Amino acid sequence: MTELKRQISVVTDSSCDLPPQLLTRFKIAVVPLLVHFGHESYLDGELSAEAFWSKTAAVGSVPQTSRPSVQAFDEVFEGLVTRGKQVLCITLTGKHTSTIESAYLAAQRFGEAVQVFDSQSLSLGMGFQVLEAAQASERGRSMDEIVAMLEGLRSRVHALVVLDTLEYVRRGGRAQALVGVINRMSRLLNVKAIVNFVEGRVQLLGVARSFRRGVERVLDTVESLAPVEHLAVMHTQNVEAAEGLADRLAESLDFPRDRILVGETGSVVASHAGAGAVGAFAVSRRPGEGHSR
Repeated sequence: MTELKRQISVVTDSSCDLPPQLLTRFKIAVVPLLVHFGHESYLDGELSAEAFWSKTAAVGSVPQTSRPSVQAFDEVFEGLVTRGKQVLCITLTGKHTSTIESAYLAAQRFGEAVQVFDSQSLSLGMGFQVLEAAQASERGRSMDEIVAMLEGLRSRVHALVVLDTLEYVRRGGRAQALVGVINRMSRLLNVKAIVNFVEGRVQLLGVARSFRRGVERVLDTVESLAPVEHLAVMHTQNVEAAEGLADRLAESLDFPRDRILVGETGSVVASHAGAGAVGAFAVSRRPGEGHSR
């Protein structure tokens, strides 16, 4: 790989949920958010999934999260800029977190050398954008070309999540518009919420009387987006349901099963989704493009 093709380095935050091998392969730098259990704080990724849920159970309360500091972004930006790189930083949706504010404040010191882009999504809804940007950089695309590509891609990203519990969303305080609805729903027996993201803001897509019916709603919604160019399924302590959803999506969309990323989300997203959640992340094809394997 020539140095010319490495002029633009991609930076993101830890909620992107991209597998470590892809982060390493495309030299994507990650700035971690923080997770707090009372007075104890951990960098996102510092705890394994098992350790995170064990600590959550031991503490007996919903973990809190916070954005990276301006200094954390500044240190990453400086290390890249001093090596002659331009930096494109892609962050978690700015509608529910101030992470992007830290990135913007840090970027101001570097002028045009650093640009910040709001993914308007989370987990692999953001991760797919990060990956596409890194691949475009590797092909030698300019900053303007990559940002224009991301603006088109962002509008085609769909994130749908079935929540097995509403308690984490209610106590997390990042989706105030849903709190009233959630409070009413929580009085109903075994109601599951299906949420999605519209222009970066989490919205209630619907409710289901059981988790299985919630997954069916997600499956139907993703099928309506066909054809798609990327698919992923993420979960929190619910690998069986995630693998099952991935299998069904592959079959119903005639999509290669080995191209569907399946994994457990990190501590930050888990802190707001709660245990048992399953989410599907899809990128629909550009208008006029056909389906291809």
